[in-house]
Amino acid sequence: MVHTSLGGDRLRIRLTNEFATTPLHVGEVHVAIRSGTGADTDARPGTDRRVTFGGQRSATVPAGAPLVSDPVSLSVRAGADLVISIWLPDRTPVTTLAAFAFQENAIAAGNVTGATRITASSTITQYLFLSGVSVHGGAGAVVTLGDSITNGANSETNANHRWPDLLAARFRKARIDRGVANVGVSGNRLLHDPNPPAGDPAETFAAYFAQSALRRFDRDVLAQPGATHLVVLLGVNDLGHPGTVAPPSEVVGADDLISGHRQLIARARQAGLRTYGATILPFKGDTLGFYTPENERKRSALNRWIRTSGEYDEVIDFDAAVRDAADPQRLAAAYDSGDHLHPNDAGMAAMAAAVRLDGFQQP
Repeated sequence: MVHTSLGGDRLRIRLTNEFATTPLHVGEVHVAIRSGTGADTDARPGTDRRVTFGGQRSATVPAGAPLVSDPVSLSVRAGADLVISIWLPDRTPVTTLAAFAFQENAIAAGNVTGATRITASSTITQYLFLSGVSVHGGAGAVVTLGDSITNGANSETNANHRWPDLLAARFRKARIDRGVANVGVSGNRLLHDPNPPAGDPAETFAAYFAQSALRRFDRDVLAQPGATHLVVLLGVNDLGHPGTVAPPSEVVGADDLISGHRQLIARARQAGLRTYGATILPFKGDTLGFYTPENERKRSALNRWIRTSGEYDEVIDFDAAVRDAADPQRLAAAYDSGDHLHPNDAGMAAMAAAVRLDGFQQP
């Protein structure tokens, strides 16, 4: 179940085998408009389309590679939900996935890719082997590069309350014809790949944090079809992971983070993207062990640079939008999901509301 931002008359689906060492055999893929909402998996009758790859219904995705489909003729309204069904005819280990989708998806037995209704054998809140949907239409796409806060952590499952979803809804209401591509990854860092200490419980899940933003930038940002704008919200995990789920040797300073942000700006501008820097949210008292007075000093220094340096084309002050007026180092209670780090649904809405829309109306 995939929530779209932009409407159009045809689409492409992007599969991925980019973190595998063996080829991926895909037997068949279908796409349809979803008839319901939430966890409903039913497809709207008459909207089912077979997806082909070079004119073929089946495909083999080489190890380390993505696979982009042929164009699929399907009228998709802005904000619609799609049902994308992938049949794996062989026993297939999951090697490439989005681990935290905040959307329930279904696994069923056999090839049911063309079925309007299925009986699920299990449900998951991950996206397996699916990395994107691009809809033809509009004036381009805004790519939101970030960590768990951009990915939607602690927002309501099946509700599409991630702040990029809510920003896309604001675009539709304001008749701004741009899509939003959310490439936030929970646990992601700007400067370092996952590196849990030997014997640490994080060894079982740290790989889900993805390669550093600097390393994945070309694949996850520049390769997005029609990308015109980039929003960056990164740095909190660079501060909080060393000493918790990464070795203390990976402690970074504010200057290190600023240098990383400058690299993103330079690479985005080479590709013609307009850049937006977002301030890091407060996290005093967080339950993950990120907060220290020194990390707060680094956060403040990074935010000051984002606000005042003029190096980003625009600034989005998420910090100001969600902080506690009485204690600005904390999330406001009304926006706190409970861990004092991630916003709740109201906090996500406050973040989306903090984005000025006028810059996105420019060519």
